[in-house]
Amino acid sequence: MPLQKLTFKPGVNRETTSYTNEGGWFDCDKVRFRFGSPEKIGGWEKVSGQSFLGTARALKPFVALDGSSFMGIGTNLKYYVSEGGSYNDVTPIRLVTSAGDVTFSATNGSSTITVTDTAHGANPNDFVTFSGAAALGSGSATITAAVLNQEYQILNVTNVNTYTIIARTVQTLKEITIDGQYTPTPVLATSADTGNGGSSVVGTYQIQTGLDNSIGGTGWGSGRWARGSWGSGDSISGADDILRIWSHDSFGEDLLINVRNGGIFLWDRSASSSFSFLRAVALSSLAGADATTPTIAKKVMVSDRDRHVIVFGCDSQTNIGVQDPLLIRFSDQENPLVWESQPTNTAGDLRIGTGSEIITAIETRQQILVFTNQSLHAMQYLGPPFTFGISLLSENITIASPLSAIAVDDLVYWMGDEDFYVYSGQVQKLPCTVKSYVFNDLNKDQFEKVTCGVNSSYSEIWWFYPSANSESIDRYVVYNYQEQSWYYGNLSRSVWLDRGISLYPIAASLDGYLYYHDIGADDGSVNPPVAVSSFIQSSQVSLGGGDQFAFVSRLIPDVTFEGSANPAPSVSMTLEARQFPGAAYSSSDSSTVARTAVVPVEQFTDQSFVRLRGRSLAFKISSSDTGVEWRLGTPRVDVRTDGRR
Repeated sequence: MPLQKLTFKPGVNRETTSYTNEGGWFDCDKVRFRFGSPEKIGGWEKVSGQSFLGTARALKPFVALDGSSFMGIGTNLKYYVSEGGSYNDVTPIRLVTSAGDVTFSATNGSSTITVTDTAHGANPNDFVTFSGAAALGSGSATITAAVLNQEYQILNVTNVNTYTIIARTVQTLKEITIDGQYTPTPVLATSADTGNGGSSVVGTYQIQTGLDNSIGGTGWGSGRWARGSWGSGDSISGADDILRIWSHDSFGEDLLINVRNGGIFLWDRSASSSFSFLRAVALSSLAGADATTPTIAKKVMVSDRDRHVIVFGCDSQTNIGVQDPLLIRFSDQENPLVWESQPTNTAGDLRIGTGSEIITAIETRQQILVFTNQSLHAMQYLGPPFTFGISLLSENITIASPLSAIAVDDLVYWMGDEDFYVYSGQVQKLPCTVKSYVFNDLNKDQFEKVTCGVNSSYSEIWWFYPSANSESIDRYVVYNYQEQSWYYGNLSRSVWLDRGISLYPIAASLDGYLYYHDIGADDGSVNPPVAVSSFIQSSQVSLGGGDQFAFVSRLIPDVTFEGSANPAPSVSMTLEARQFPGAAYSSSDSSTVARTAVVPVEQFTDQSFVRLRGRSLAFKISSSDTGVEWRLGTPRVDVRTDGRR
């Protein structure tokens, strides 16, 4: 019998049995398809040695007029503007107390400090910076003025008037941010720490932090209720009681920022420098902002074509501060401070008539697609006198989360409750060969965490999601829109940004770092880097006609190691034989395929001798060494008819 080629269709198929999927791939991790062939994905390395606090779910690159490059980063705890790998905290301020409103008390031998501030409005994990404080004692006292006059994360909220912090050594927040965690070095009070900080203490409170996990339900124990002690007065407002998601867009060299169901802010580039990054401030508080400037929204966007600032799910001109989840408002053209609709400007509003709330909006080259929880609408610039118009596209769609949709040219892809969709002039469900695999192993309680990104270098749409037994994102599924194939794997990334200002895609990990992707071959989250383990396994392939036993004696590999940094790259190729579709693999044999030379052409192990008997076999290729990149060709096996023994 001649050598039998092992050829497989591109993409992974989990919608049928392995036996039915003959000639296809059935399982994989850290593998992509290019020109129909599987290859290991690229590695990743840290963008910066610094980490940020919280889980990032928003990234926005932008360039100032002087050519400086910045990155806006929104986490559940903070908002940063990064320059040169340094994360500058520009989180807006919600409250600055009067001098003397804040007092402290300490307990001998404890690092816990009780802070008293009437009607402070804070939640656990919020941040506050104290200034003007005096030491709590003298002599052997350790709670000095320098210890108190720092930024602190609130530990617990005792009641509406008091909360606790952990006294720490004199360090900046950057110095105690380790792998995305607030890691202070405690300072223990002594018996001499009997003061209250004096009468000049000022507390500066940042806007309330958001949740890192979705909390379902509306009854007892849901939301922030019961997070603090009885009577703690934890505020229950829209912005801090849901998964924290930011939206942002650049307006010139400035940055417009919105926390979902919360305030709308502006970070002024011209008022900041590399030495002093000022905080973002409420848009409505800026000089020149009219009285109808919106103060709450679900998303902010700047229309690239006509330069209007648009907010979705916001408060109306006549009812400032009261959110309408289906209202869309837009500012005067080229002016983010004028929102009152007048005959002399282009400001105005629209209201969607279907669904119960706006989930997100995605801008394409021609229009803005607006998603509600059950419908899709197209918003288009019309010009004076109406400025914008909106039309219904579909009333029969779902969307997983505010971050689960992405635009690629004039197409928009998104994940729904049980399907993947594309809009290309009309709404269509994407045929998906891993649909049941993904949706049967997805934590619907954390559906809001689903995030989507495009890797245009490889024509890929990536969705990251939490698997059924995880509250955090730990898996991904990829749609290759050029080859119309699907594949998946394991990776924790909370937000993804395609290459653009950066030469490589950038993604945020749950460890508090940003990573360049498709750079090198290894996992650079640790030093030294470790291998990115990858594999792909086929469905069964019938030997001969599949109705008789066959003996496999040789494997003829076909693989390339082009791009490998390892001087002796290798992969493992495994063959597993079966007698019946439902039987276990009765035997397997594997071989290491190693590169032997690269000049004049790449050479590798020419043949491997194996001993397998069965009616069908499966093929697997895997690697677990550093510096290895591989791409599979068309291996062959030497098969002859044989008996059971």
